[in-house]
Amino acid sequence: MGLRDFDLDAAVDDWAEYYLGNGPSLVVFLVLNAAAFLVGVSFYVHSDPALSDLPTFLYPLFGDSPTALALMTLSAATLLPNLGRRVADAPVNRPLAYLHTLAFVWLVKYGVWTVVALNLRPDLYVGFSGAALWDYWGIMLTHAGFLALALLVPRYGATTKGALGFALVLALVNDVFDYGLGYYPPLKYEAGALLAGITVALSFLAVFLASRAFDRLSDPRRPPRERPASHNR
Repeated sequence: MGLRDFDLDAAVDDWAEYYLGNGPSLVVFLVLNAAAFLVGVSFYVHSDPALSDLPTFLYPLFGDSPTALALMTLSAATLLPNLGRRVADAPVNRPLAYLHTLAFVWLVKYGVWTVVALNLRPDLYVGFSGAALWDYWGIMLTHAGFLALALLVPRYGATTKGALGFALVLALVNDVFDYGLGYYPPLKYEAGALLAGITVALSFLAVFLASRAFDRLSDPRRPPRERPASHNR
């Protein structure tokens, strides 16, 4: 099969079914995401400002990337009761639609945000020394991986207008917290109006992409929308 014949959507369906529909691989997936969450929390514990400078209930607004990973881990964990059935057939209700939508929006927003933020001042990050290998290449590539995680969520989740609106409001509240109060993720430079504007734009973009990527949660008054069949390897 040539590159011209490659179907990305079908490939993601296959990967989702294979890795999220099998018990051992799903558990490994959850453990890896939980470990990445702990690494992210460690960064914010030792940053300036740090988590210790904030009330506990504000941690999710400050630790943007760990929050995205926590939401993804919770979202994928809802598949555990579905093992033995197709991932695409996982049950979705209104609370789960909110969870899946938030996971998608946070992954997309802060995956893209990190890549953009590091490359606004490449002179402070780009390099090939020991520190730069992680501070630039490591962080950028791992956060770009958030987008790959986001692609998986619509394979088993659904959304609603309420979930999309809630995600947008919460994302904008996070932006006000980050730039209005000065608690944006620690950088080697001061975030100015440009990065703040990009972040707000990413909030809208991530919610728009969620509206396009997810099926709508079926209205009980109408027949459920047929979910796509899985593809064989």
